[in-house]
Amino acid sequence: QVQLVESGGGLVQAGGSLRLSCAASRSIYSINILAWYRQSPGKQRELVASITSGGITNYADSVKERFTISRDNAKNTVYLQMNSLKREDTAVYYCNAFAPPDNSWGQGTQVTVSS
Repeated sequence: QVQLVESGGGLVQAGGSLRLSCAASRSIYSINILAWYRQSPGKQRELVASITSGGITNYADSVKERFTISRDNAKNTVYLQMNSLKREDTAVYYCNAFAPPDNSWGQGTQVTVSS
């Protein structure tokens, strides 16, 4: 399995921006889908955004027009640019790599949005 390490989380005021990074331990070129999920206390983990090996992206309705997922195959890294952050975006954000039969997760990075 690929090892994933997230970074870039932190505390930000509402309306601010953060960029999350997810560094992979090996080439991500052939990984079918890379994605960001998030989980708030008492809630189920939910998909935030995903990107295929071909560059096709998908977003949760709640983050469309605010978040952008991208991948840099040369750096083995996937990013999540988060703009116009809202309090409801507060969560632990997890990176995921889906490459059947493997499905790998990072340890998560906390994002806290204050009013």
